[in-house]
Amino acid sequence: MATTTTKKGYRGMGMEGPVARWYTRITRPSLPEFQALARRIAEQVPAGGSVLEVAPGPGYFAIELAKIGGRHVTGLDISQTFVEIAKKEAAAAGVEVEFRQGNVSAMPFPADSFDYLLCRAAFKNFSDAPGALAEMHRVLKPGGRALIIDLRRDVTPAVIRREVEGLKLGPINAFIVRQTFRFMLIKRAYTKGEFRELIANSPFQSGDVKESLIGVEITLTK
Repeated sequence: MATTTTKKGYRGMGMEGPVARWYTRITRPSLPEFQALARRIAEQVPAGGSVLEVAPGPGYFAIELAKIGGRHVTGLDISQTFVEIAKKEAAAAGVEVEFRQGNVSAMPFPADSFDYLLCRAAFKNFSDAPGALAEMHRVLKPGGRALIIDLRRDVTPAVIRREVEGLKLGPINAFIVRQTFRFMLIKRAYTKGEFRELIANSPFQSGDVKESLIGVEITLTK
């Protein structure tokens, strides 16, 4: 009997079960950051527009954007646990967000579906970065924009330590997060130059790549 295999869409350990629930807890205190980002993006998407968040995790950003109103918000995550958590969070907040399970490299959406796409703190974890960029381009409407926010590989340990301290975690969680940055996330991340090369070889061909203290912000237009 023939079997069907699905290409793993992420690098490293998947965010399912207890790991996803732990991540949900430690990122909840960052809600003001998600609220600020939602206000920023709402200003760029016209009323009635459609927004896709790729890898929304617990759904905090998508839910805050839905609270602002006037836009259709969708989240796509490869983790079934995160999809379940995000749906419960949206229901508790009393907002409508369509959370779906799926791989960014093979999105379950028609071409030209969204006005705006956000990918925050997840791109480094995609196993098929070129495929992810190609799919982002495909699902955007002509003239649509994508924003990728992520860690950069050349960030210093001192900056990471300050960022983790700012999360106001307990000592055990702070230690786990520092070790995760050191041994996993930084190794997977891209430099500004590597991002430029990926974009140049993608259907976007070009984009605006800006460095921040800890990462990069990439703005792409279809």
